[in-house]
Parts: sequence; structure tokens; C-alpha cells
Amino acid sequence: MSRRYDSRTTIFSPEGRLYQVEYALEAIAHAGTTLAILSPKEGIVLLAERKIISKLLESSSNSEKIYKINDQTIVSVAGLTADAEILIDRMRNDCQQYLKIYNKLPNTMQVVNKVCDFKQGYTQFGGLRPFGVSFLFAGYDSLNGFQLYSSNPSGNYSGWLATSIGENSSSVQTLLKQELNANSTESHNDITLDDALKIALKVLSKTSDNTHLSADKLELASLSLQSNTNKPTIKLYTPKEIDNLLNLHDLSKKEEE
Repeated sequence: MSRRYDSRTTIFSPEGRLYQVEYALEAIAHAGTTLAILSPKEGIVLLAERKIISKLLESSSNSEKIYKINDQTIVSVAGLTADAEILIDRMRNDCQQYLKIYNKLPNTMQVVNKVCDFKQGYTQFGGLRPFGVSFLFAGYDSLNGFQLYSSNPSGNYSGWLATSIGENSSSVQTLLKQELNANSTESHNDITLDDALKIALKVLSKTSDNTHLSADKLELASLSLQSNTNKPTIKLYTPKEIDNLLNLHDLSKKEEE
């Protein structure tokens, strides 16, 4: 039945479905897992699993999953990296235009809303295809504090306390819920940034298709506030720092000879 209705993004099937959007979502389901956890008082952790692994890659200059948009917003992606980079460049340019006009960076919601409007437009016109990428947005602004959003190829977006996109996302979200309930005494507000980091690594270690976790298979970043200036700061972890964290939490396993 779908064959008659999947040639264009503008054609609805009799069941009210847009098959091209569903195909884009299927592409994302095969991408490396990305998860994020919000600590409302301290910051946000983003953890992503790489699919492209090679000892010849220069890890310090090569990013597959996590990108900085501006000084208070970072994103993690799941899906087609080429599609993601087009949208990331657009978000960066939009932020710089906003800064030029208003002399301040846009709120996180403004960044999310603008790029999602653009993505949604690609589901309405013939000759276009949806962007095959989902995003996790981690941002901070003085109006709403720390915020975590996810978006998909349809242009929909939603706010989360913890979520996942990509491969095994359903299993990851189930484990996130269990771990957060176990580590929170009264509400999610009790979660610290260190707790979020530990939970993220633990959950990914249980759901990853890889036999072990190592720095060359992971990308890790956090968004927090500087203690002295109270301004947002973004930390992109180096492979050595990731290895140290894996060893600290007994999650680093040596490959079998």
C-alpha cells in the first residue's frame, strides 16, 4: 500500500501517514545512540556513541555526534551527519545574526523553534525530502535556566528531563527512568551533574551493541555554570578524560585478545 504514497513528502496515505517522514525516522533508528540527562540546578550531560571508528581518525578535530552552536547551546545528533551539518551551520548563522542585531544570544527555545520550523517546511513542498536527522538540544538562558529538548525530521520538538535518540532509544529511555527513580529521593531536581554523568555512562554500557565502552567509541559533553561568573560553560571531554571516567565507574573493559 505504501508504494503508491511514498514518492512525495506532500502525499498523505489513506491512513493519514507521511511515509517519507517515517523513512527518515527509520534512518535515525539505525544511528548511534545519543542520550542526555538534565540536572535542573547544575547542568546537562550529553553522551553519544560513535558509529565511525578508526585509529586513523584525529579525534581532537573530528566530531560525529556533538556540536557547539553558541556559548550556551550544544546539540547531539542521530541520523545522517551530512544533513545534520547543514542544519548546524544554519543554527550557528542564525545565532550570529541575532547577536549582531540584539547584542545578545537567543534563548534556547528560539534556537529550537527556528530550526524546527525550517525542518517542517521540508515536509510540505514537492521536490524536497525531510532531513534525516534528530537533535538533542542542551541549552541555558537566564529566563528559563537549563533546558533539554529533542526534535525529529517532522519538525516536532519537546522538552525532557532525560531522553534518548538513535539506536536502542526505547531501551535507553526505560533504563533512564529506572536509574533516575533510584537516584532521586524526592524529585528529579535532586540529581547532580555528577549523578547525571554516572547514570549516562551506566545506561549506555548496558544498552550498547559494542562489547565494551572506550573513549574512541564515545563523545561526551556537559553544559554547566561557572562558579565565579555564573555564566554557562561548555565542556567537551577529551578521549583521555572519557577513559578516566570509565575507569572511575568500572565501565572500561579490555577487549579480549
